[in-house]
Amino acid sequence: MNNEFVLVPVLGVKVWVVVMIVIIVLLIAALVALSIYGRKLQKRQESTQKEIEAAAQNVLIVDKKRMKLKESGLPQLVIDQTPKYLRGQKVPIVKAKVGPKIMTLICDEKIFELIPVKKSVRATVSGIYITKVQGLRTNLEAKPKKVKFSQKIKNKFSKDK
Repeated sequence: MNNEFVLVPVLGVKVWVVVMIVIIVLLIAALVALSIYGRKLQKRQESTQKEIEAAAQNVLIVDKKRMKLKESGLPQLVIDQTPKYLRGQKVPIVKAKVGPKIMTLICDEKIFELIPVKKSVRATVSGIYITKVQGLRTNLEAKPKKVKFSQKIKNKFSKDK
């Protein structure tokens, strides 16, 4: 008895054509499923973004520093939830007066330099994390970075030419 596997064309179409059609149908189905799932995630993200913007509140910034997490004055529960290797790392800490209470908040690295000290700002606070800051009366601008001595000399010589 001969135990060979023979592929027989279906309806006169070669086997590789049938395989390609099945693969294309599967890829189209996956693309449709991903687009539907993506739209659902986008709607969810937009609704949460609206909630975050609605939660923006006026805050008086009392102090800001880069401190180790253990020394920051955050609740012990927060310190316990952070991984051990991050507890000794310095993080941007902002002490702010929110309503009648003075709270210790963690700030985003990108906006830490924008936050003015002893001024009122409109901040978007998510839990204990400041994600966005806007000035109430003026626009917030980052302080210009200090120019190194070597860079000053290079600038002088490049202007002379």
